[in-house]
Amino acid sequence: MMNQQDLQGIYVPVITPFLEDGELDFLSYHRYLKSLLTHDIQGLVINGTTAEAPTVAWEEVVQIVKETRKGLDERQLPLIIGTGTNDTVSSIKRTELAGQIGADAVMVVTPYYSRPSIEGILQHFQKVAEVGVPVIMYEVPSRTGIRLPVDAIRRIMDIPGVIGMKDSTSGTELIRSLAPYDTKPILCGDDIHFHEMLCHGATGGILASANVNTEVYIQVYQLALHRDYTRALKLFEILKPYIYKLFEESNPAPLKWLLSRQGLISSDTLRLPMGPITDELKLSFDKLLHEQHDPIH
Repeated sequence: MMNQQDLQGIYVPVITPFLEDGELDFLSYHRYLKSLLTHDIQGLVINGTTAEAPTVAWEEVVQIVKETRKGLDERQLPLIIGTGTNDTVSSIKRTELAGQIGADAVMVVTPYYSRPSIEGILQHFQKVAEVGVPVIMYEVPSRTGIRLPVDAIRRIMDIPGVIGMKDSTSGTELIRSLAPYDTKPILCGDDIHFHEMLCHGATGGILASANVNTEVYIQVYQLALHRDYTRALKLFEILKPYIYKLFEESNPAPLKWLLSRQGLISSDTLRLPMGPITDELKLSFDKLLHEQHDPIH
C-alpha cells in the first residue's frame, strides 16, 4: 500500500490499447509497457481518463492489472487504479475490488454530473476512504463540472486514508492557496503547468504526455527537486509543443495516434463515443515531428 511519502516523481497514466474490432490488445500493451519501464518512473495509473475508463468494463480492468503485473515481472512499481464514479456505492465497490486485485492506491475523481452539494462530496470521499485502500483525490473541474473551494479540498485531504491529490485545475491557483497549510502531497495533473506547479510545491505529476519523452519529464522533475528551476524550465520548453498537440483534441486520441505512429501499439482505435483525431492534427503533428527530427523516445 502507498503512503504520502510515495507521492513524488513521475506517474504515468497508461492507455488501453484496442484491436480494430475494439477488443483489448495485450500484445500491443506489453510492447508499450516494456518501453515505459525502461525509464525510472515512480508508478502507473490504470483505468484513468487516459485509459478510457468510461468505456472499459471492470472485468477488463482486472485483466489489465493482471497483464501489467506480468509486464512488471520482479519490479516493484506502485499501481494506482481509478475507481471513482459519480455513485458512492459503485465507487466503494470498485475500491474494494481494486484492493482485492492488489492496488497500491486508488484514484477517486470528484463526483460529476449529479452536481452534489459540498457536504455530499465530502461524505463521498469519507465513505470511499473507509474501505482501507489509500485514496488519491482527483480534482478535474473541466470534466466534473464543479470546482471545489479550497476549504472543501482541505477537509477532504484531512480525511484519514486520503494520501494526496491529483490537481488538474488548469493552473496554480489551488496549489498556491493550499501552500500556507501543512497539506498532503499534490501531484500535477495538468501537463502544461507541470513546471510551474513544481515551482509552487507539487511533488511530481500524473501526466498523460509523459507516455512520450518520458526521460525528459524525469529530468525536469529531478532538476526542480534540486531547486534548479531555470534549467528545468529550459528542458520543459522542449516538451511544451508536444503537450499542446497531445491535448489539442480530446485525450487520449492524440496520444494513441502518436504511440501507433511509433509502432508501440498496433492501432489508434478508441471506443465510441471517442473517435480518432482529425487529419489536420495528424498533419500538424507530422510537421512538428519533422521539425524536431522525431526526438520522441
